[in-house]
Amino acid sequence: MATEPAAPDAAMMAGPKALARFLETADTSMLEGVFSAGDVVILENFPPHVFIGQAGLAHWRELMTRHVGAIGDLRHTFGPPQDFGRTGDTVYFSLPTRWTGVRDGKPFDEDGGWSFTQVLEDGAWRIRAYGWSVTRFVQ
Repeated sequence: MATEPAAPDAAMMAGPKALARFLETADTSMLEGVFSAGDVVILENFPPHVFIGQAGLAHWRELMTRHVGAIGDLRHTFGPPQDFGRTGDTVYFSLPTRWTGVRDGKPFDEDGGWSFTQVLEDGAWRIRAYGWSVTRFVQ
């Protein structure tokens, strides 16, 4: 009997890594193939806070590109994934994340966490939903 992994594998981490690189660079090409073709749900800490479906994803992409474009030297580090679970072609895990950068001429340091739900589509893991939560912010 095969055992399920205790953490996301490299294929499951590809989407979160590409998403983080998009945030660091504002290069929307990094998002190609990252999100599900289905009903995506994104929870963010900027209005309108909830982005639903492909139209919501397009709106999020526009707002997030503008948001990260105003931040200099944005860099991330991931902590070890937590709370991993897989049910068939769906996985869930949370990902501690630290962001540093410069906004409005002031350096900042932010800790938070992403919760990800991903689905297996066309042989690749795609982000179906994510929620971002800030747990510490220093500027």
